[in-house]
Amino acid sequence: MKLIKEVNEKVLEKTVKRCRDRKIIIPTLAEQKDPTLIPEKITRRLPKVDIQSVDPLNLFRITWKNDPKTGLFNRGNWVEFPSELTGVKARLVGLVGKYFPIGAHKVGAAFACLVPRLVSGEFDPETQKAVWPSTGNYCRGGAFDCALLACNAIAILPEGMSQERFNWLRSIGTDEVIGTPGTESNVKEIYDMCWKLRKERGNKINIFNQFEEFPNAIWHYTITGSIIEEVYQQIAKPGDRMGAYISATGSAGTIAAGDFLRTLHPAIRVVATEALQCPTLHSFGFGAHRIEGIGDKHVPWVHNVRNTDMIAAIDDEQVMQLLRLFNEKEGHAYLAKQGVSKDIISKLNLLGISSICNLVAAIKASKYYEMNEHDVIFFPMTDSEEMYTSRVAEMAEMHGAYDADKAAQHYARYLMGANTDFLRELNYRDRKELHNFKYFTWVEQQGKTSAELNELWDPDFWTETFSQTDEWDKLIREFNERTGVLASLD
Repeated sequence: MKLIKEVNEKVLEKTVKRCRDRKIIIPTLAEQKDPTLIPEKITRRLPKVDIQSVDPLNLFRITWKNDPKTGLFNRGNWVEFPSELTGVKARLVGLVGKYFPIGAHKVGAAFACLVPRLVSGEFDPETQKAVWPSTGNYCRGGAFDCALLACNAIAILPEGMSQERFNWLRSIGTDEVIGTPGTESNVKEIYDMCWKLRKERGNKINIFNQFEEFPNAIWHYTITGSIIEEVYQQIAKPGDRMGAYISATGSAGTIAAGDFLRTLHPAIRVVATEALQCPTLHSFGFGAHRIEGIGDKHVPWVHNVRNTDMIAAIDDEQVMQLLRLFNEKEGHAYLAKQGVSKDIISKLNLLGISSICNLVAAIKASKYYEMNEHDVIFFPMTDSEEMYTSRVAEMAEMHGAYDADKAAQHYARYLMGANTDFLRELNYRDRKELHNFKYFTWVEQQGKTSAELNELWDPDFWTETFSQTDEWDKLIREFNERTGVLASLD
């Protein structure tokens, strides 16, 4: 499906002037994938710019390859978790999202949704506000991208999400921050707010709904998929194989990296995780849960279910108690006694709540598929503990001070004792059923058609959809040439 159908020259001319006046240069996806392509006149300025500051140069830091020590770039950031922590022989590798601007990789998916519309004139930053509906980091990423690109943003997220998210959105000057009823599992309420804004504001807004935005999946297919392959090539030992890719479904953007990896490793298992308390994909269930940032109660429009091999439903209590084990002093002391190195312990705060969920799913999948030391399993660590400090404090208030006994219990039960319960391996009919389940959200509620739904089952649809980045990059380069900002740098 071709996403950029035409260029609105009238709007584009205004946007070019806007970016010229504000000295904005837009990176290509090729540069996000391979920062060595970034012009030297930009890279020599980056070390002087804080990665979290609202500076347009930070658009060039929307990559998995930020080096937190130099302010420039490396070959990727990852953590390989040892068997002393996981209890399995398989090699479990987490990609670190903390070193993105905003501290989470969602800033990349939001970039891919906004920029093609911006450089084609489909989005008018002078007359429209960009609306970012989300249950977590996506609206933060969208708001940050808008701040860097001189666009006005509206962030929509459930009012029960962590306070850190709301504080951060207001700190960067987000135009509007709208809290909707509920918590992580209340996605429909977010959609309802989008329809309300459409009715009230008409063409004064432009909605970037990550759950139906194909650029979300395209960015992860192109950028996240490629960095996983690069890291694998760096760490693979003789006889190793790409065993699995684990990702919380959420908006189903990140899991699209599995589509890319299957083109290189046909035998890979792609595992989608969700909360046991809301097992929508696992058993068509519903409910509320505490694994922030993964969404549920529906199948996202952009989820290519045909490429998913297994559903792992993870108990949110397991995840929340591991959050304490990984971040409390007594938890660290106990892990050290079990042989976990100081280096690994120092990196456990790189795992946010959904990252821990992915780690648990990786442990369970490795046991189910009886994987060994030659199997390498990758999963994204979307964000870090710093977005959930208040949750750690809440757990302490609820359960009391953390001590060695609690650490021992949680280590034994939730890591060493993790088993293969609540896993659903999908056959062809299972996948088709989950695909058809999209009907009730997207056709009945959100205005899609049955014909469009049927089109999503065709593998050729996804091949075409994932092949559009070269066209986007061409438009971005032309845009930068018209602003003249890059050419004017000394």
